[in-house]
Amino acid sequence: MSLRDSFFAMTYDRQMGKTEEAGLRDMRKRLLAGAKGRMLEIGSGTGANLPWYGPEVDSLTMTEPVTPMVRRLERRLTELGSTATVLRAPAEDLPFENATFDVAVSTLVLCGVDDQPRALRELRRVLRPGGTLLFLEHVRAEDAKRARQQDKMNWLNRIVVRCDCNRPTLDTIRQAGFTVTMVEHTALPKVPPFVSPAIIGAATTPA
Repeated sequence: MSLRDSFFAMTYDRQMGKTEEAGLRDMRKRLLAGAKGRMLEIGSGTGANLPWYGPEVDSLTMTEPVTPMVRRLERRLTELGSTATVLRAPAEDLPFENATFDVAVSTLVLCGVDDQPRALRELRRVLRPGGTLLFLEHVRAEDAKRARQQDKMNWLNRIVVRCDCNRPTLDTIRQAGFTVTMVEHTALPKVPPFVSPAIIGAATTPA
C-alpha cells in the first residue's frame, strides 16, 4: 500500500462528485437496471454502483485491487446493509472457477487495469456460456482530432485519476471473444473534453 493509493481512495468520491451528480449516477442506474443472477463487479472502488443492484440479483461479488479502496468499500457495504462479498483482487487475475457468474460489471475500470486484454479474457473465463458483460467506460474518441488530444493529454490523466483515457476498449472487448449486443456512444459530464468520450453497453460470451 502506498501513500498515493491512500490519497486516491480518500479523495475519489470528492473528485467524482460533480460528474456523478451531472449524469454519471443515472448512467450507472440505467446500466444495472434489470441485472439479475450471480453478479461480479470488478474494480468496485468505493461502491458507487451498490444502490443500483435490484432484488433480482441472487448474489453479488465485488473485487477491488487497492487496499484503501477495499476498506472504504467495506464501510459502504455496512452503511447500506449489503450482503455483497468483497475480495481484494486485480481484474487480470480473478480468483474464481470458470463459468461462475451470470453477469459481470465494469464501470470506469478497463481504462485503469494494467493489462486490458488479459482482464477481459478473465471476465470471459469466469462468465458462464451466454453470460453478459455490462460496461460503462471512457474510451478513445472516434473523432481523430479529439483522439490526438487524448494522446497528448494522457500523461496528465494518468497522474490525476490513474487511468488511460485513450484506450480502444470496445475493440478490445470484441477481440477478447465477446459479442457486443448493445452499445451507446456518449460523453461523461463535467470532465475535461479529452476524458469525456464514453460507451455504455452490453456484450455476451459464446453460448
